[in-house]
Amino acid sequence: MRNALDPAELDTAIDNVHRAGMPGLFAEVRDGDQVWRGAAGTADTATGRPVTADMRHRVGSITKTFTAAAVLQQAENGRIGLDTPISHYLPELVPGERGDRITVRMLINHTSGLAEYLPYAYPSLKGFPDVADTGPQSLEDNRFTRFHPAELIEMGVTAPPSGAPGSTPGVYSNTNYLLLGRLLEHVTGTTAEQCVTRNVIERAGLRDTGFPTGTHVEGPHSQIYEAWFGMIDPPRDYSVYDMSWVGPAAALITTVTDLNRFFGKLLAGEIVSPSSLAQMQRTVPVVSQERRTIEYGLGLYPAKAPGQATFWGHGGTVWGGGALAMTRADGNRQLSVALNLQRWNTLDAAGRPRPHPIDDALAALCRVAMYG
Repeated sequence: MRNALDPAELDTAIDNVHRAGMPGLFAEVRDGDQVWRGAAGTADTATGRPVTADMRHRVGSITKTFTAAAVLQQAENGRIGLDTPISHYLPELVPGERGDRITVRMLINHTSGLAEYLPYAYPSLKGFPDVADTGPQSLEDNRFTRFHPAELIEMGVTAPPSGAPGSTPGVYSNTNYLLLGRLLEHVTGTTAEQCVTRNVIERAGLRDTGFPTGTHVEGPHSQIYEAWFGMIDPPRDYSVYDMSWVGPAAALITTVTDLNRFFGKLLAGEIVSPSSLAQMQRTVPVVSQERRTIEYGLGLYPAKAPGQATFWGHGGTVWGGGALAMTRADGNRQLSVALNLQRWNTLDAAGRPRPHPIDDALAALCRVAMYG
């Protein structure tokens, strides 16, 4: 049975997330021709400027779906083989036998065994993702650091591997997607950002989506506040930041409306072919950065409540900002939501995040938005 949108229910649910402690958030929910857009809270805690639903936002790892789609397009035209070793294309970046064993597909679905480079680029995150052993100082130290992707890739490749190539569960790693960015450069002769822009963003008709050209977010946007599990108190604004630390893995700036448009077109087979989409939806177990085992495809993962339809999409975080975009498999029901505070939970003595009222309020918003 179809559950139509209930604007009053959605208004209450998004307000509840703000009241639970989120400075500001905004969302768009679609069901067929019905559209609800809502916002609650402030975009700037110093001035009280309100958030609005049309704001641009850093959406973190949702970028991976865009990058994966660009790789699948190149696979369709024969320039990339999904089961071809990465050493065939980039032997200098993943040398030796390891490069011969890691395929392009393993990079996209995080089963390559390549380690996460972040603890090496950000020294005070040495225990990442075991957050009890980390600190926030590197976030400030690297606000204006310009990283080169080859430098970051080398950190991940030379670090102790997280597993054998192709073994499951895989381990989520941004190193994989920086390599995919270099792969796109290799086969297209353009930067990864240019390739994704031309072949994915423009193909989807997204008007407010793009990669940053500097340290600022252009256009109307919210400040974004990082708490780092209570270690930054009050939370600090990281809306001005050099995003070269993630590039084609997590640097994209967009709107909730553009996210829904993109995922709607992707699941309709209008960005990649239906056969490529089927491959994107073929999942394997992967350990996420939150140490949870999730099912992960080629830049997509599913979400499903008991007895309900399956949704497909991706979430993402950067320092201070977060987002989630989910579209039902039939494309008719969609949620995209953006948050301007991250890592709001404090830690217990064992280093585990303590429950916070935001957790339940945000889960309730997602349930109402996705299932009514």
